[in-house]
Amino acid sequence: MTVTVPTAAGSAAEPSCYSRFVNEWFCWQYVEDRHEEITDALVQHIAITLAALVLGVVLAFPLALLVRRVPKLQSAVLGLSTGLYTIPSLALFPLLVPFTGLSATTVVIGLGLYALTILVRALLDGLASVPDEVREAATGLGHGRARLLLRVELPLALPVAMAGLRVAAVSTVALTTVGTLVAYGGLGNLISHGVQRDFRAELVTAAALCVALAVVLDALLVLLQRVLTPWTRAVPS
Repeated sequence: MTVTVPTAAGSAAEPSCYSRFVNEWFCWQYVEDRHEEITDALVQHIAITLAALVLGVVLAFPLALLVRRVPKLQSAVLGLSTGLYTIPSLALFPLLVPFTGLSATTVVIGLGLYALTILVRALLDGLASVPDEVREAATGLGHGRARLLLRVELPLALPVAMAGLRVAAVSTVALTTVGTLVAYGGLGNLISHGVQRDFRAELVTAAALCVALAVVLDALLVLLQRVLTPWTRAVPS
């Protein structure tokens, strides 16, 4: 441990919970002293996670519709998305660097591709869960293909699709830390630094914030699902 706490007088300070003399696992003084650094890392983590999820949805949606239109492509599309997920980040990020550089874009693209294996399957399962009689009734009422998809199939597929999005969100929060390979890992940068320097307070604080972020994001998605699918709420007796 080489972390020290400077004092205004420049004299030797009493050992703090993260000084060269002590190395506590939890240290609120560290949070107070480094709050700007922690906030910057948290904001970067949130931004990368949300951007990756948006990219994953934007890529997964047309792939799911393509499979719905051409069922023979299902094995190929699912195999491709699963294959991308099996590529280690230690290999995927360096492969992207020549095109995107050492930037947050590299991490966002990589995580967006990783999310495909969950999101494509969730969208397909959601669309498959729509009862055939509902489609037939909507068609009988004059709904065309596009209107049927937007007004009937997608709303009914939302509960299953949102469940997949929640899994992808929690997974992406964890995987964002790997972005430290290209210096854009959000809280992962603090975790990496804490491990390298045996800085316990930094390591535990960053890890705890990752867990808290995953819980909060999952809760927000649950709330969003309840807002978008009011018909799924239990009717009080």
